[in-house]
Amino acid sequence: MIKFSNINKWYGNYHALNDINAEVKKGEVVVVCGPSGSGKSTLIRTVNRLEEIQSGQLLFDGHDVHAPMSSTELNRLRGRIGFVFQSFNLFPHLSALENIMLSPMRVLGVKRADAKARAMQLLERVGLADKAGAYPLQLSGGQQQRVAIARALAMEPPAMLFDEPTSALDPEMVGEVLAVMRSLANEGMTMMCVTHEMNFAREVADRVWFMDAGRIIEKADPKAFFTRPEHPRAQRFLSDLRAH
Repeated sequence: MIKFSNINKWYGNYHALNDINAEVKKGEVVVVCGPSGSGKSTLIRTVNRLEEIQSGQLLFDGHDVHAPMSSTELNRLRGRIGFVFQSFNLFPHLSALENIMLSPMRVLGVKRADAKARAMQLLERVGLADKAGAYPLQLSGGQQQRVAIARALAMEPPAMLFDEPTSALDPEMVGEVLAVMRSLANEGMTMMCVTHEMNFAREVADRVWFMDAGRIIEKADPKAFFTRPEHPRAQRFLSDLRAH
């Protein structure tokens, strides 16, 4: 579904992504973890071209994401890649329901009544059917993030990307967002998640990628990664987590 081939990205002289080669298979859940500044968020943001790359090739469902294309083509491509941000990014002047209806109507040309019916189904799915008319500022952080997940799902994407979806939440709200992500994984959604939630990685991921200094230095299934990581940097990272 997602294939990184020799991906490189610089910010000026800073080499943010260094020869990344990896792939996410259809129906697979990949968790990307590592220390702050290791390139995790930059990597996931290249998948829907929120970050440009300087060299290499990135394929999403067979399409070259970074090939020259018009803004219309880029919007169409992004419409097929569900993206959930750290900071929710809901439109504050629209209700929860309207936030979810907007893209299907604008990008896909879905009729208003159909978009509304689908949005209500999705709000029910994330446990917020009673908040359809609420505005983002009337919702808790966890509720806003669940609306953001429903909004991404409204475009019926073949894959979902999560960029630290719980890091802006109070601890008691983290569980409600992870529960929605867990249910998506159980339904076979292809998912790439940048997260510090190691219990989620242990329980839900098919593969864990560990990044440091712009490289993926370890790829393993969760059991192997958490019980016997091979790379010394991954070993140190996990022992620091356990100490905390």
